[in-house]
Amino acid sequence: MPSPAMNVDWLRRYCKSLPHTTESMQWGADLVFKVGGKMYAVAALEPAPVWLSFKCTPENFADLTQMPGIIPAPYLARASWVALEYEDALPAAEVKRLLKGSYELVLARLPKKARAGLAS
Repeated sequence: MPSPAMNVDWLRRYCKSLPHTTESMQWGADLVFKVGGKMYAVAALEPAPVWLSFKCTPENFADLTQMPGIIPAPYLARASWVALEYEDALPAAEVKRLLKGSYELVLARLPKKARAGLAS
């Protein structure tokens, strides 16, 4: 089985392609992607119960958590975050679409001043 760190390369490239994305290590071996200092995705770099977590709309949350391999994200489900238990729970194109949606949801909720700071 390939290591999670190898599987996360395409994910890193995609998230870093979104404007103003920063990444940091948190909670040990979790790679956290943020915009304006607020996280929009978390990927496990070591074997863990979930591979990737991200924010979604309440409607998507209800639909996605009915699918095999997708659960309410531990600690973040109340904020409409879902977690993929393994990389192939969804096709890569769908993961990218949902990550872009997560990024946009978080960006839209940033205070006006923070959004203005990103624009400059």
